[in-house]
Amino acid sequence: MQDILEKGAQVRLVIFDVDGVLTDGSLYLGDDGQEYKAFNSLDGHGMVMLRNSGVEIGIITGRTSEVVRIRMESLGISHLYQGQRDKRPAYGELKRKLGLEDSQIAYVGDDVVDLPVMTQVGLAIAVRDAHPFCRQHAHWTTPSAGGHGAAREVCELIMEAQGKLDDALQAYLR
Repeated sequence: MQDILEKGAQVRLVIFDVDGVLTDGSLYLGDDGQEYKAFNSLDGHGMVMLRNSGVEIGIITGRTSEVVRIRMESLGISHLYQGQRDKRPAYGELKRKLGLEDSQIAYVGDDVVDLPVMTQVGLAIAVRDAHPFCRQHAHWTTPSAGGHGAAREVCELIMEAQGKLDDALQAYLR
């Protein structure tokens, strides 16, 4: 675990996949073709806390959904890349835009489509219910499943590694 905390201490950007990471992977489609997703409020608040601690947050997802745009806007996340079947170009663009090295980036995924980016970053994270091949190539696997608090665990791990978690939590007692 010490190795994970050392990697987490260097992180300046956390990139999340959406389906299976920020949601449980279920896709709800209405008769009108409208797509619905359920997001965990603990995950959302963790992302806000992490962003407030000085770490950038990005989203790279293979699907395109208005509900994802709305959710990320509500969380203040502006680095949103949708419709990215191959996530490497968006990763490269975001890395260049923010002037970061691979070692300063964490990626959270759940499936084999995430591996091309996961194998480049300094801290590759899989959610508990990720595909086994994805978990095999991750530096760390969350205790919780995607859409059920896994993103919050990632955010708190990074803040803990950077010595910022206690202050972030104590702020709610003042």
